[in-house]
Amino acid sequence: KHLEIDHPYNTYQTQGLPPGPITNSSPSSLRAATGPERHEYLYFAADGTGGHTFSRTLQEHNRAAQKYQRLLDRRGEENSSN
Repeated sequence: KHLEIDHPYNTYQTQGLPPGPITNSSPSSLRAATGPERHEYLYFAADGTGGHTFSRTLQEHNRAAQKYQRLLDRRGEENSSN
């Protein structure tokens, strides 16, 4: 229903970017961008609970991604990144 609304901010109906910002940055996101946490993680994958699994190596990441894909398969969902 909402996808059919003719409005310049409806990016499903309008090509290109909306005429202005669609949201404001939160204070925590600004702090994270200007003072990032130091860690050794290079990869992340969804964990199926709304969180993420962070990995230091590609091998760890691939295991986490496969675990998430198995969860989606059990739920009967499709991974939108494929």
